[in-house]
Amino acid sequence: MTEQQLWEHLVRLALEARERAYAPYSGYKVGAALAGKSGRIYTGCNVENAVYPLSTCAERTAIVKAVSEGEREFLAIAVATENGATPCGACRQMMREFGAEMTVLLADAQGHYRQTTLTALLPDSFSASDLEAGGRYRGSSHVETGHGGQS
Repeated sequence: MTEQQLWEHLVRLALEARERAYAPYSGYKVGAALAGKSGRIYTGCNVENAVYPLSTCAERTAIVKAVSEGEREFLAIAVATENGATPCGACRQMMREFGAEMTVLLADAQGHYRQTTLTALLPDSFSASDLEAGGRYRGSSHVETGHGGQS
């Protein structure tokens, strides 16, 4: 399968997953299809809840499914919405956990899509490399070090 064929396959699967979305509150259905480096594809849809913060996005659903089955490296994710919208910030950060250079395909309900990268969607991102032992931020120049005037 060529890269182009894979992208089109991912978009089709994301559109199918979108049809399974549970979105009774917003009515905004989202589907995702995530390609692992193993060759496996994992799908997800958004699942809303009356307690809004407990809702789960399609992208995170696909990632959690993949990770729970042992996949940790990904090639691309297709996200299908009514209007081809980009993933929310939480989903971008979740994707970043598994690689900055992931290809992201943004599809509308008719299957038209555009290609971008996670780096383009989440520049200057935070990742595991920013952490030190003990969970302290090993910051960049914009983060002050020290407390109360001490360094």
